[in-house]
Amino acid sequence: MSTPASQPASHSTAHRPHPAAALKRRWPTALAVAVVALNVIASGSQDVADAVGGFGETLPLLPLIYLVVNQIGKPQATWPVLGAGMVAVFVLPFQDVIAPSTVLVALALALLAWGAVRGTPHGRATFGLQAMGALLFCGLALAGLAVDPDLGRYLVAAGWFFHGVWDFVHLRLDKVVSRTFAEWCGVIDVCVAAQLLLLV
Repeated sequence: MSTPASQPASHSTAHRPHPAAALKRRWPTALAVAVVALNVIASGSQDVADAVGGFGETLPLLPLIYLVVNQIGKPQATWPVLGAGMVAVFVLPFQDVIAPSTVLVALALALLAWGAVRGTPHGRATFGLQAMGALLFCGLALAGLAVDPDLGRYLVAAGWFFHGVWDFVHLRLDKVVSRTFAEWCGVIDVCVAAQLLLLV
């Protein structure tokens, strides 16, 4: 019995993803773009020093999330850890005693010491990689905050950009943090780097 001529066409369209389905799969990217767009609108024509200060103070949170989730050993904890981190970043500026970046870096160092003494669920190799990342990104943040804002913007932007690369590598490897977070954070990080270099 012959197959109707229309069958191959309907079969090919059945395997073509619907735009809504594609958007549903890429919701972390859509959410990241929306967050960055709202931030750009809210910040307006931001002063370079303010932008470097704000993004530089927040940058240490990124490797800190990886360290916390790595020590917990459960990727599904990533989003709750992010929520707690965002609360901390929002609350810390209300006290004038210690800079938020100093608190975040101190927490990262405490986690590194804990991991070195007590061990880590993912093994020494993964812990060592996370330790190097934390030292790199926290170092770029502190250096960017310590120098002139015109130079600091490049250091802080480098930190955000390379952490975006870090996210996409973890997304590809599917390790440590959840895949949805790695995609979301990667897009935000690259967009923030571009904002620092092009829009501020």
